[in-house]
Amino acid sequence: MRDIPRTAWNALVAGESPFLEWDWLAALEDSGCVRAETGWLPQHLTLWDEDRLVGACPLYAKGHSLGEFVFDQGWSSAAEGAGIEYYPKLLVAVPFTPVASARFLAVPGDQGRVIAECGAILQQLCDQQGFSSVHVNFCRPDEASALEASGWLRRTGFQYQWNNAGFGSFDDYLASLRSKRRNQVRREQRELAEQGVEITAHVGDEITEDLVPVMFRLYRATVDHRPWGHRYLNAEFFRDIVGRFRDRLCFILARQRGRIVAGTFNVQKGDALYGRYWGTLVSLRHLHFNVCYYAAIEHCIGHGLSRFEPGAGGEFKQMRGFDAQETRSMHYIQDQRFRAAVRDFLRRERRAVQHDIEWLDANTALRRDRR
Repeated sequence: MRDIPRTAWNALVAGESPFLEWDWLAALEDSGCVRAETGWLPQHLTLWDEDRLVGACPLYAKGHSLGEFVFDQGWSSAAEGAGIEYYPKLLVAVPFTPVASARFLAVPGDQGRVIAECGAILQQLCDQQGFSSVHVNFCRPDEASALEASGWLRRTGFQYQWNNAGFGSFDDYLASLRSKRRNQVRREQRELAEQGVEITAHVGDEITEDLVPVMFRLYRATVDHRPWGHRYLNAEFFRDIVGRFRDRLCFILARQRGRIVAGTFNVQKGDALYGRYWGTLVSLRHLHFNVCYYAAIEHCIGHGLSRFEPGAGGEFKQMRGFDAQETRSMHYIQDQRFRAAVRDFLRRERRAVQHDIEWLDANTALRRDRR
């Protein structure tokens, strides 16, 4: 990112995801979290009209499949069994961030051309420079359609997101839930308060320097003690991103008798709040749901935000008013035999995902009818 003018890159990002902004991507690189030694070699693709940046995408040469949240480890095992070297591969994505947004940045009115040109260049790089494949994760529907028309393979998934239906208060949100769930939320809030826990949100200048090491400690508390955990980020990243990105951050912290015991690291931009990292230093009943979800929803309602994206996973979110939203990724496989096998797999997987989304949508409608 140091080789790309910050102002020119951010002009292309405009109102898109905050994780595409120059400062976020540069902080990942400058802190050493993203570099060749960690399996993420930055190879950002840029398109220029003389000295004007007109298109770009965040691109990495990958030596593994960690930190992507579109899981293709089964593909790599199948490729190895067929005598195909799966790594290195090319990835268009934001490292460690399962947030859907544009992947091909363009000046206004030129999106179609930029997608087509970048897609063609990525295929050429794959075919000519020894990469097995190119993957564009968590992309927009128009990007997926354009790449699919060029022979790329589509993969679908889903995440749970909360949408603000014009709620004026947290009680309005509770009223949208079934009575059983509504009473459960109130009980979870009450029982946590009885344990002396107070939850507050800190944004912008309210995020003081003393909170930075605490948030990193909370992050480590989760990733270091989970079988699936992996410490992608370091203390330098937390210091750097607070310095660069403070106006976009929202820390939600739980204090018990004045001592911070849990918290979440969130990013907000426009009308959306994005939940990224959670951690706790104590084991308290109902702490997770209150800090990660109820406090974030209350923050969104209080600040007029229309959407909360808490990240990947968590079927329990659906019971708390989060709806299933389709995600998509696109894949170009260089080897024709392997491409055919992946195409067959994805066809079956898409049917299963669509069935799950339809079931969840029907369940959501039932939940609202019975409230």
